[in-house]
Amino acid sequence: MRRFAQIREDFTRMMLGYRFGMEQVATRLEILREEFAELHLDNPIEHISTRVKSPESILEKAARQGVELEIPALREHITDIAGVRVICSFVADVYRLMTALTEQADISVRVVKDYIANPKPNGYRSLHVILEIPVFLSSGPVQVPVEVQFRTVAMDFWASTEHKIFYKYEGDVPAHLRQRITDAAATAARMDEEMAQLHRAVHGTD
Repeated sequence: MRRFAQIREDFTRMMLGYRFGMEQVATRLEILREEFAELHLDNPIEHISTRVKSPESILEKAARQGVELEIPALREHITDIAGVRVICSFVADVYRLMTALTEQADISVRVVKDYIANPKPNGYRSLHVILEIPVFLSSGPVQVPVEVQFRTVAMDFWASTEHKIFYKYEGDVPAHLRQRITDAAATAARMDEEMAQLHRAVHGTD
């Protein structure tokens, strides 16, 4: 019984750390949004959303990946327990915000996956960054990994629609629809470029 109580306490502490880390990243991004809006008369962030995986989802993913059900193993191998999604106006904003966030002194970067420069075969585009941010608990500081996804509005609309289609077909999407999904991703990419060109024509800058 004591062993179970300790496991529960450790897991609760871990989940609190992820929630606090996620909230800190979201706060840093909100600060950047207000700074750009007030000082640069520019708001590159359209929307910010956050989520923490449920314990059930964490355990299911650990089982799929063969990860040991111990706190250190979960922290090391399940890197998307805490997530922040940032929706930007333009592709240039994606990289500008990523740089502004990750260059902060107490944030370190684990992994960058640039699916904008290198889209997935189905057309998925987004910039994924797994970073670590310190969370100061009563027991001491903890480095918490948080996955941040940066997308444009067009990328997010495509990804949301693609997810709904795959959910409806339980992953078994007919080939002709898969091709249309991929074609739609190319259309979204062209729209991003066209809107960026319009922005430059009006403002003379990215």
